[in-house]
Amino acid sequence: MSAVRHDVFQAIADPTRRELLRLLSREEMPIAKIASHFSVSRTAIVKHLQILSDAKLVIGRKEGRERLYSLQPEPLEEVKQWLTYYEQFWNNKLTMLKYIAENDQENS
Repeated sequence: MSAVRHDVFQAIADPTRRELLRLLSREEMPIAKIASHFSVSRTAIVKHLQILSDAKLVIGRKEGRERLYSLQPEPLEEVKQWLTYYEQFWNNKLTMLKYIAENDQENS
């Protein structure tokens, strides 16, 4: 049985994982400190971190007896590019709608 790989879009789909990314954008943290910010179990946080790690959004490194996690924002560039495309799409649609509405008023 092969391990499931998660892409960046799957990883950020969950609000808990988005909050994890926000926390890790501030500083590197051990699991205990991360888990203290959430009402879910530490095991659930570990699972969320694994999904984020699969998507290459976080990296964990061993320091002494702890594992410290930090944000790796580079994969978010893919999301930014995707959003930019659709932002331009909607800007074009809204510009056309404005043009039609203004011309319709002039012709009334």
